[in-house]
Amino acid sequence: MATRNRIRIGEARRAMRKLLANPDDTAQAFRVIAALSGGSGGRLFQRFRQSPGGAKILAEKRHLFDVLNDVEGLRAMPAGSLGAAIAEFYDGEQLSAQGLADASQAAFGGAGSRIDDSDPDAELFGTRLRDLHDVFHVVTGYGRDLRGEAAVLAFTVPQTRNPGIAYLVLTVLRRAGPRSPLGQLIRQAFGRGRRSAWLVDQDWESLLPKPIESVREQLGLGAPPAYEQVRSAGAPPLPS
Repeated sequence: MATRNRIRIGEARRAMRKLLANPDDTAQAFRVIAALSGGSGGRLFQRFRQSPGGAKILAEKRHLFDVLNDVEGLRAMPAGSLGAAIAEFYDGEQLSAQGLADASQAAFGGAGSRIDDSDPDAELFGTRLRDLHDVFHVVTGYGRDLRGEAAVLAFTVPQTRNPGIAYLVLTVLRRAGPRSPLGQLIRQAFGRGRRSAWLVDQDWESLLPKPIESVREQLGLGAPPAYEQVRSAGAPPLPS
């Protein structure tokens, strides 16, 4: 039976207030997205399923979580590779693929997909999309800091066309101002998301061992931007 995706504006606003009060409460971001996604998840899944890359991933029943949650395996990948960079990101930020899955579980009391609770392919796609968030951080070069988080979400908007993610980004942009350093970073990130390849159906399992710079070039991402990080209260300090 397909999940009913009613727009829940009040729920989104309440979760957004909690997220602004505590930016480290990742579950609130998931709640905002879930409350406002409507039918966007289903449309994104159909695009994924109809693409050659997505169809292959579904046919092979690939779970990106298993690869990303194996941090030792990521560390063992060649120096300078995307996989090694993700391991470094996890280590430095004290994060893990399991932590992201736990935040999703806390938000909706289930797995990553609310697209169709009777379709295992939709479930696989939903969890893969969830797990791509940290991959997007690393491959785009936006950190886990407050500015980097807003930027990676802005990058994700044209990639997914999800109104819940757009609401998160527009709320931050309105508060910061479009001409502020954060506003400029957000607008730049949105443009990168529009210009780059569609990252959702990429064969990330085969890209992880490759040099991160070649992956960025292949996907049309360009060089990571230089910006001043702003750390949240709960984030680990940057290495000195």
